[in-house]
Amino acid sequence: MESIKELFSNYVLNVALLAWFLAQTSKTILNFFKTKKLNMERMVGAGGMPSAHSASVCSLTMAIAKSQGFASPLFAISFLLAAIVMYDAMGVRRAAGEHAKVINMIVRRDSTGITYKPKKNGELKEYLGHTPFEVLGGALLGILVALVVPMV
Repeated sequence: MESIKELFSNYVLNVALLAWFLAQTSKTILNFFKTKKLNMERMVGAGGMPSAHSASVCSLTMAIAKSQGFASPLFAISFLLAAIVMYDAMGVRRAAGEHAKVINMIVRRDSTGITYKPKKNGELKEYLGHTPFEVLGGALLGILVALVVPMV
């Protein structure tokens, strides 16, 4: 029971989870205004504005900086993790999403060039990565959350 209490009182973890939740909620709301449809998949899905991955790792990094200091080994590890995650979101995952768009277009055509609609679950996910602007938005959100939430 004490372990569970410690888990829920972990400042660094709570800040990172809060930043993730706020990013996913923002993404869902922004998507609703854009499409006029409530898509609850956006609450857990990858891609979109702001990047929840960036928000999480940047809030984690800033929370560690607040609690352990910028000179701590934990800050260094977290900083490098954040850089890798954000680079990957803009690079490999974004490219994979672009490839999925092309593959889905190819699958929609048969050998005669007639377009057809494949089963919904037969399509590849296209929202995987982020634009630099989406990553920046998530990073700023994560840093702001860590700066605003007080250490307990």
